[in-house]
Amino acid sequence: MLTILEGVIDRELQELHQEGVQLRHVGRLKRLPAKLQQKIQQAIELTKNNQRLLLNVAFDYGGRAEIVDAARHIIADGVPADEVTEELISRHLYTAGLPDPDLIIRTSGEMRISNFLIWQGAYAEYYASPANWPDFDKDELYKALRAYTQRERRFGLVLK
Repeated sequence: MLTILEGVIDRELQELHQEGVQLRHVGRLKRLPAKLQQKIQQAIELTKNNQRLLLNVAFDYGGRAEIVDAARHIIADGVPADEVTEELISRHLYTAGLPDPDLIIRTSGEMRISNFLIWQGAYAEYYASPANWPDFDKDELYKALRAYTQRERRFGLVLK
């Protein structure tokens, strides 16, 4: 799996950069091999000013670990417990500075969130596609987007 990510960076980075894609890593980068860490850091640095599209690559990522890491950083910063807010926690997550997702697509027909963006996805709409990830194509994406447009977003409110 690690060699796949490394190969994708080698093959796709220049084109992604030319297309204006900003790459971000979401997860625990320090647990990856040093060579891969360096490639990921170089890709992030090269594309940091691109504005056309933001691509988050979640590798060695878990939602619970993300929340634990955020709490550890808040504690290390000496923040008193009564000053901890949802906004403060959000600023310490791997996705700090990014909007919460509106739609999360789950492939393979699975009906579980699998520890993915559990904080950020609190008010997201979920769509389960029967397609496996390698087969998830433009048509499957359009199906998910069509289903999303038919939904009434309530953001936790109960409407009568």
